[in-house]
Amino acid sequence: MSNRTKVLLVEDDPNFGSIMKSYLELNDYTAVLRTDGKQGLEAVSEDSFDICILDVMMPEMDGFTLAREIKKLHPDLPFIFLTAKSLKSDMLEGFKTGADDYITKPFDSEVLLYKLKAILKRHAQQAEDESKLIDFQVGKFTFSYTLRTLTLGDHIQSLSPKEAKLLRMLCETRDGILLRKEALDKIWGDDNYFNGRSMDVFLARLRKYLKKDPSVEIINIHGNGFRLITGK
Repeated sequence: MSNRTKVLLVEDDPNFGSIMKSYLELNDYTAVLRTDGKQGLEAVSEDSFDICILDVMMPEMDGFTLAREIKKLHPDLPFIFLTAKSLKSDMLEGFKTGADDYITKPFDSEVLLYKLKAILKRHAQQAEDESKLIDFQVGKFTFSYTLRTLTLGDHIQSLSPKEAKLLRMLCETRDGILLRKEALDKIWGDDNYFNGRSMDVFLARLRKYLKKDPSVEIINIHGNGFRLITGK
C-alpha cells in the first residue's frame, strides 16, 4: 500500500489540470483530478484525501460552495484555492470558508509544493496536539481544546480547528500578549496580509461566542497582538 500523500485536484481546465496532476505525481503525490465542483464533491464523499486543491470558478458548483460542502463532511481536511482572479473580496471569501491558502494563477509550481508541505506539516502537528487532553477555564466557560468545544452551562459551542488553536494560544498567554505574527506563523504558516484578514474573521467569531460572559474579552494591543482577559 502506498503511503504517498493523496491530493484531490478540482480544476475545470482539463489541460491545466492534467499538467498539474502530472507535476504532483512527479513530486511523489497521488493526485486525483476532477473537472467540476459536483465531481469534486462526489470524489471526497467516496474516497479519503490528505489535502484538496480547488479552482474557484467552475461549472456545476463553484469552489467556495464545494469547500463549504467538504467542510461539512471532513471539518479538518485542509484545502487551497486556485483562481485567475486576484480580488481581495474573493480572497477574503475563500478564507471565510476555512481555506489554508489562496494561490492566484499563474503561479510558480515550486511555491505550490512548498505550500502543500507547510500545510500538511501544520495539520499533522495540530492532529498530534489534539490527541492530548487539554482543557482551560475561560471565565465561566470551559474550553476543551481536544474536543474543540466551548461550554457554558447547557450551551456547547463547537469550534473550528483554527478557532480552537487561536483560543488555545490566547489562553496560554492569558493576561499577557499573544503576538499577531506568532499566531499567524503557527496557525496560518505565514503573516501575510490575506492571512491576517483571515485571522481577524476568526477573532470576530471567538468574540461573538465569548460575549455570553461579559467578564471575558479579547482586546487588541495596537501594533502588537491580542490579550485575553477573563473574570476573576
